[in-house]
Amino acid sequence: MIALELLVVLSAILLGARISGIGLGVMGGLGLAILVFGFGLQPTSAPIDVMLMIIAVITTAGCLQAAGGMDFLVRVAEKILRRNPKRITFFAPLVTYCFTLFAGTGHVAYAVLPVIAEVAHESGVRPERPLSIAVIASQAAITASPISAATVALLALLSPAGIHLGDILQIAIPATLIGTMAGALMASRQGCELHLDPVYRERLERGDFAQEKDREQSALPKGARRSVWLFFVAVVSVVMLGSFPELRPSWVVDGATIKLNMAQAIEMVMLSAAALILICSKVNPEEVIKGSVFRAGSAAVIGIFGVAWMGDTFIQGNLAFFSLLN
Repeated sequence: MIALELLVVLSAILLGARISGIGLGVMGGLGLAILVFGFGLQPTSAPIDVMLMIIAVITTAGCLQAAGGMDFLVRVAEKILRRNPKRITFFAPLVTYCFTLFAGTGHVAYAVLPVIAEVAHESGVRPERPLSIAVIASQAAITASPISAATVALLALLSPAGIHLGDILQIAIPATLIGTMAGALMASRQGCELHLDPVYRERLERGDFAQEKDREQSALPKGARRSVWLFFVAVVSVVMLGSFPELRPSWVVDGATIKLNMAQAIEMVMLSAAALILICSKVNPEEVIKGSVFRAGSAAVIGIFGVAWMGDTFIQGNLAFFSLLN
């Protein structure tokens, strides 16, 4: 029976991955329905806190993008990369790592990938070298970002043992950075040099790589820099609240002291930052919804909704079996 249930879970994940987009989430929902109605498993609670945290973060990141803050950060990243074109395999992952560390979601790193590819090609570096490790770095940084759902979930598990957000970051940030740089070293040796690649030389002779003219950059909105600073203050606030629990308000309920948990703190801080960006940078709310960051983040929420709920139901329904494996 467990083997069939596991087959349902794996099939839902594989089919969802093939469909892509919201497919992973909806196929997770289908798998959950089969587990509940077909195998009689009791559904667990949906990961509401995780979903709400992601919604709060992507809403703020969407406001940042609509205010021009994301374009500002991309231009800063482009300047850094163009100053070190020959070392782009090492600088590109650092840039995407910092983007995700700052924003709490890997979706914000998408905007800098075209810049990485362009600089790599111009400097004669195989584009797949910096691109491959840059994408990996953006995902590794999720586990080190103070406002990511992964970090908050870990904090919830470890906080009863007296471990705070600062303790987690002291380990997660150095560990992921070292891993990222080790990956960059391996990626720098991937394949032959670009000018020696026969396929590239053939396409170059055919004129497939036309020389692009310098792109004229449009002026940034007036509130772009302001939105970045507001987002930065929100991130610092989350770090402070997570590192120093005494900063969070508490209440006495039935003789027990209840402190504001970090999931709620992140949701409040990030939604407040989104509101301030909307007001101070004069952002059109419709532009936030249309932005690529908000759309990609929304798809991620649906994915977590279906897959995480299905996976948790499967594990909890067979907890006795998994306990025997230990």
